[in-house]
Amino acid sequence: LQWSSPPEAIERFKSQEIRIAPPQFYELCRLCNFSSLRELHRFSSDRALEGCERWMPVMLTAPDGYVQLLPGDELYPEDPDYTGEKKIIMSTDKKVEDLMKEGSVFHRIVIKNINNLAVYVNIQAKYKHMNPLMIKSDCSDYNSRL
Repeated sequence: LQWSSPPEAIERFKSQEIRIAPPQFYELCRLCNFSSLRELHRFSSDRALEGCERWMPVMLTAPDGYVQLLPGDELYPEDPDYTGEKKIIMSTDKKVEDLMKEGSVFHRIVIKNINNLAVYVNIQAKYKHMNPLMIKSDCSDYNSRL
């Protein structure tokens, strides 16, 4: 085990030193908004009583990858399967790139392969929460501060 800041963990993931599941990648991108633990603690304390919502990512399978849709995304179903009982499978013949070009309201994680993830969010976060920085795991085009 080794302690890593969120940007360091993302860099270690990019270099394939470690594996990170998509939900944890999303949260590390969210943590990159904070320059210190003190700043994160202040933010957490300030919004503690604002509320929260239950999320269930919905997987959309494309020929060249997957898209994990999250609440607020234009493709997110109105009645997601919160229990896993319905076994809903969403798929498309469109490539991920085409889905991204055609879309305009994003809250998703794009998965090209186990080492190639990207977070896309352009919706307003609920309950005064913080959106993740939009980071792609295959290049360093972000400005994390931790």
